[in-house]
Amino acid sequence: MRFLVPFTLLVATAVALQSPHRKAASLKQRAKRFIKRDAQPVQTSHQYLNNETEQFLVDGKDFPEVPFDIGESYSGLLPNTPHGDSSLFFWFFPSSNPDAKNEITIWLNGGPGCSSLDGLLQENGPFLWQSGTHAPVRNPYSWTNLTNVVYIDQPAGTGFSPGPSTVQNEIDVSNQFNDFWKRFIQTFSMQGYKVYITGESYAGQYIPYLASGMLDRKDTTYFNLKGIQINDPSINEDNVMMYAPAVAALNHFSTVFSLNDTFMEEINNRAEECGYNKFLNEALTFPPPQDFPTAPDPNQEGCDVWDQIVKAATYINPCFNMYHLTDFCPFLWDEMGFPSLAGGPNDYFNQSAVQKALHVPPTNYAVCGGEIFPYGDGSVPSALGPLPSVIERTNNVLIGHGWYDYLLFLNGSLATIQSMTWNGAQGFEKPALEEPLFVPYTHALDEIANGNAQIPFTADAGAGILGTAHTERGLTFSTVYGSGHEIPQYVPGAAYRQLEFLLGRIKSLQQKGPFTTQ
Repeated sequence: MRFLVPFTLLVATAVALQSPHRKAASLKQRAKRFIKRDAQPVQTSHQYLNNETEQFLVDGKDFPEVPFDIGESYSGLLPNTPHGDSSLFFWFFPSSNPDAKNEITIWLNGGPGCSSLDGLLQENGPFLWQSGTHAPVRNPYSWTNLTNVVYIDQPAGTGFSPGPSTVQNEIDVSNQFNDFWKRFIQTFSMQGYKVYITGESYAGQYIPYLASGMLDRKDTTYFNLKGIQINDPSINEDNVMMYAPAVAALNHFSTVFSLNDTFMEEINNRAEECGYNKFLNEALTFPPPQDFPTAPDPNQEGCDVWDQIVKAATYINPCFNMYHLTDFCPFLWDEMGFPSLAGGPNDYFNQSAVQKALHVPPTNYAVCGGEIFPYGDGSVPSALGPLPSVIERTNNVLIGHGWYDYLLFLNGSLATIQSMTWNGAQGFEKPALEEPLFVPYTHALDEIANGNAQIPFTADAGAGILGTAHTERGLTFSTVYGSGHEIPQYVPGAAYRQLEFLLGRIKSLQQKGPFTTQ
């Protein structure tokens, strides 16, 4: 469950009221923007339209409830057989960026059972309809500015992909996805394209297995994998990802939680007695200890510290959001249909007109909730399985993490990295949180600072040093200040920059150059 609170319209109105007599930026200034507001121009011809793809063509000029042209796109269902017995839903957006000519980027949400249309509509797609906003807007930070992007609901039983699910483990997930993927490449004549897989949350489990399955096929015609990015990923057991770092994160953000002294003393005592502090102190060293510590068992009496903190936080802040811990009341209604106490119209993709436009049969769409693994995921966490091998075989893996995520912690990801061995060594040899993540400034930000914000307000990405970034032996770990569980939603400029790095458009995340645009 998520309760997401972007106050974009409120901010835009406030800025406009402060400066009613300021002149708008000149056309020359607008032309200089590194990221243009209308970053997805209307195309005079369709790049991927032919007799085979015509059945999937989406009418971008008349998409339900969207008051502008969303550009060229294709959506529908393709089989996931023979390993599966169903089909997977995709929505493909070509890019007009010349550098994207021979590449395709996959976006996956997690769950398990959460639709990737969440990422499209509220994170990095060409148009956004985020929580609490009254209408969709163009996204100047759309990943389609950089590369061809396809959003896929998988495994079967997720979103628009017909169920029931037949997967029992991640090998099943990989086999069914890659059967679908070969058909997708054939349908859109993308043979030989470079492939990048990106996603967040439980996609941190999916993606390394999918990537390993692609690499194992040794077929660059259809599976020319060049890199992966997993944000706030589920890559290890809960004792490492959630419980061991929970009290340390609480202490770091104590003024946000505002819990009383009695609780703080008790929970810190438990962190010490349960061995969480000892584990973190040993795990988060650079280079890591060869005799790597084992995280304590949260099932021991009194060691369920994360649960206790979330419960206490909810007493203080009834709208406490574990996905973005600085959120406060009121809840905002959400167009994706997330369970919310805010009420109001929602569940955009459950509308019959939208489903017809996307070429899917009538579906009782839910953004999350598909029962994917009825008996649990039978595979080990990805960091204990294929992730190190994927790093070695691509030398291009990025793990991103938001500081305000209180479901999966950046120290959990970092401790996991320190336990892994890849390319001949264990963990990072040098401290991983000391080098900056730099995001370029834009003219749009200058206009906002000078009281000339555009309406609707879409330039909601900051700039400057917005986090950290460290790379060793083909693995990059990048943290993002201000972001919760969904980096492209909360800090879109940082997410855009990270994608530039994954695609090889910039040499490092410390680079000061401008954004890559169409």
